[in-house]
Amino acid sequence: MVVLRSRRPEIDPAAFQISWAERLGPVTAELPGLMRCVQSRPLLQGYAKGPLLYDAFEEWWFADDAAADAALASACAREVAALAAEISIPARTVVLPVDVVVAKDGAIPENAVKNVEFVNRRPGMPLDAFFAYWREVHGPLAATIPVVRRYEQNHARRRAYREGQPLFDGFAVTWFDSTQAMRDGTRTQAYADTRADEPRFLPDGHLPIIITRETTILDVRCGETGSGVLPASAP
Repeated sequence: MVVLRSRRPEIDPAAFQISWAERLGPVTAELPGLMRCVQSRPLLQGYAKGPLLYDAFEEWWFADDAAADAALASACAREVAALAAEISIPARTVVLPVDVVVAKDGAIPENAVKNVEFVNRRPGMPLDAFFAYWREVHGPLAATIPVVRRYEQNHARRRAYREGQPLFDGFAVTWFDSTQAMRDGTRTQAYADTRADEPRFLPDGHLPIIITRETTILDVRCGETGSGVLPASAP
């Protein structure tokens, strides 16, 4: 599950991130059946030109749909929602079930920056054709950009379409050594080829992005539980 949140306008981004990490994170980690939880916090310098599309990108892993549904219906989920409402706008919250497709299976460098791109398909393109093209054609092409250390596609699950078109069809998530590495990547031929391919399955123009750093709040697979406390070096 991907969870997106928008902070209340009276709360500045730095204060929002502290509350999200230190108050909301530990309670979220108590969701029944939750196997992994990662908070991706936008770089504060990203706000220099104004508000971002979202202020929080969070990933929750469950064993299956039944486990996810049970967690979302739990008392703990209601507590998470109540705490989140103190710092974010409930009407702007998005909860989207996704399947993760690994397009470039590289290691994530320490202190990496994580770019999240909000993806929607080209108008009129059938859903199955869109996901197939993104996975089988565009994914391998974008994976050739040399500075991309890891690349995952988050495809919205079919259950997300039961009640109509969700806000997003998915997210493209890429990791880089630094923001400078991201800029260097835009000067490569592989990047130019990737951008030239986008109109074949995406709307015209740039898709919205946020540039973040991630913190693992919980990872049962590794026997780890994060503190949720922002590191001193966090931007």
